[in-house]
Amino acid sequence: MRSEFILLGAIFIPVCGAFILPLLGRVSCRLRNFFALLLILASCALSLKLIPLVLSGETIIIHKPLVLGFNFSFCADALAVFMACISSFLSALILIYSWDYISHYENQNEYYAMVVMFLGSMMGLVFSANLILLYVFWEMTAITSWRLIGFFREKAYVQRADKAFLITMFGAVLMLMGFIMIYQQTGSFQLNTGVISNLAICFILCGILSKSATLPFQTWLPDAGVAPSPVTALLHAAILVKIGVYVFARIFLASFSFPDFWRTALLLIAAISALVSAGAALVDTDLKRIIAYSTISQIGFIFFGLAVGNAVATSGALLYILMHGLSKAGLFLCAGIIEQNTKTRDITKLGGLMHTMPLTGLAFLFCSFSVMGIPPFGGFFAKFMVFSGAAQSGRLGIAFLFLIGAFGTILYLFRVFNLVFMGEAKPGAAKEGSPLMVVIVILLAILSLLGGIFINYSAGFTQFITASLPGVIR
Repeated sequence: MRSEFILLGAIFIPVCGAFILPLLGRVSCRLRNFFALLLILASCALSLKLIPLVLSGETIIIHKPLVLGFNFSFCADALAVFMACISSFLSALILIYSWDYISHYENQNEYYAMVVMFLGSMMGLVFSANLILLYVFWEMTAITSWRLIGFFREKAYVQRADKAFLITMFGAVLMLMGFIMIYQQTGSFQLNTGVISNLAICFILCGILSKSATLPFQTWLPDAGVAPSPVTALLHAAILVKIGVYVFARIFLASFSFPDFWRTALLLIAAISALVSAGAALVDTDLKRIIAYSTISQIGFIFFGLAVGNAVATSGALLYILMHGLSKAGLFLCAGIIEQNTKTRDITKLGGLMHTMPLTGLAFLFCSFSVMGIPPFGGFFAKFMVFSGAAQSGRLGIAFLFLIGAFGTILYLFRVFNLVFMGEAKPGAAKEGSPLMVVIVILLAILSLLGGIFINYSAGFTQFITASLPGVIR
């Protein structure tokens, strides 16, 4: 019973606590900020407390039958706990960064409420064991991210928030149709092992790809860069776009079957998406759009590992989720410091910032190394495992396409670093950001490095998760 309370607390402490934040904001902004952090830290601590239980082989299940196949059903296994810990930990760091970044903007009460509600929705989603319950939390993330993307309320920004909402909502409706087909075929909305129809798989994949901003649904993500930088870090690098890859693993590796035809189709889609977005990143001049295109490209690599589907590639894809979350959140938060202090995101108008922002520059470089896959950073080991798994399964043609994408990653990130940080400092160049914001980006950069140095711990956990997934090719 105690473990069930831990599971429910990890979900509903942030979900319920988010409603209190606007009220606290009317009393004290500092109290509101600390309470928001406390809610996220509580969820993180409870998620971490579940790790020893799942490592011992225990699966915490809560199941209360309701009506028409919709059950109040949650499950904490190794895969869910892994995603919950990553999401809550990164959310806590990003929220702390927000204290200084958001401090001079309006709508702060809504901002903190939406951030905490988003984290609670994510926790509910990863622990859901019922398809309808999963869909409810899926839509809660859509609503909160819609409000956060349109945070500045300017007409053009709100339109881009609407675009993100409509594209992901369209995919969500198709996914719901797939869930209904599963109910017609199995008589249940529970996430059980079994075989489902090709049409249901197609509809579910549309929902997954739309949320993950994968071709042909990718256009909303670069446009969502109008949001504040902590929002782009939270939603579009660390957590939101990872929802799709998590749900893919939950449905097609932990539950229902995924035929070889669909594996090949997903590999081709992911490869094209990775290459197209890498090409876009090479020619764009908006710093946050470039990082957003990079996210689309790297999500393709995660799908690459999951679609190959053997133990090595799947472990690498799960490791990729962690390492990409750390480093890409760092890049977006570095971009926030640059934008706030230089008043521009145009990389052609920047330069020489290494002289005036050395700590931010070093953090950006370290995070870039991890995204590129440069050893000994954590991203290297994730990419190495994905490519090794592809080679073992004989997917050499697809692996070659992704190798081109990996080379493109090196090119566009070095291009950004060179134009933004190298060269002579311009007259009146901006100084470093606030100490709190700089500490957070440095911490993410260090974690990106330590993730590689102590790779045995994180890789060991992803291998443990992989061993528990029935849909992994043995």
